[in-house]
Amino acid sequence: MLSATMEDYLKALYRLQRDEEGPVSTSALADALDVTPPTASSSLEKLEDRGFVEREKYAGARLSPEGETVALEVIRHHRLLETYLTEYLGYDWAEVHDEADRLEHHISEEFERRVAAALDDPKVDPHGDPIPSETLEPVDEEPPDTLGEHGVSDVLVVERVSDRDPEELAYLSERGIAPGTELTVVDVAPIGMVTVEVDGEEVALPDRIAGLIHVRTADREATA
Repeated sequence: MLSATMEDYLKALYRLQRDEEGPVSTSALADALDVTPPTASSSLEKLEDRGFVEREKYAGARLSPEGETVALEVIRHHRLLETYLTEYLGYDWAEVHDEADRLEHHISEEFERRVAAALDDPKVDPHGDPIPSETLEPVDEEPPDTLGEHGVSDVLVVERVSDRDPEELAYLSERGIAPGTELTVVDVAPIGMVTVEVDGEEVALPDRIAGLIHVRTADREATA
């Protein structure tokens, strides 16, 4: 059985592999987990010894098939818990990420099945991230375009929102922006602001926040 810390390493590797499309450097993994490179290197060595990680000299590390399965299981737990906390316990979507982080390592498979059944086996979590199936097949983690990639007059539907920062999620929630929200780009300012219209109200978003919002065009959404 792996410790919660080791499961966090596998989950971080999964996410970084998706972003970098190749072996993950020790320094990148250390940054993601807020540890020192020697600490990350030591943990990777232990995971390699147990067959969860494959390392390439001077290139980095990647998940083995066994490591990917564990990472997908932890991600499934996390995203199901986020959904359950939101739908059944009244948590705001801005609060659930850290709570799910604490719980994801400690639930049984029976508890996971009951949560999934209670939720009618959801496909996405409250932030629009796909939930791996019970068979733990790899999911399509390729995010749609970000809001910042679109121009004036584009009519868009929010598909996913990065859940890494509760304050940023709260900022968006207060402005009525969440998965499923339709918005229109009103202005893209050279000073790093994107203005959108949501339910008849204009909302100005810094580029940093716009980069967290993944969208599809409304027409594409309607015909998907």
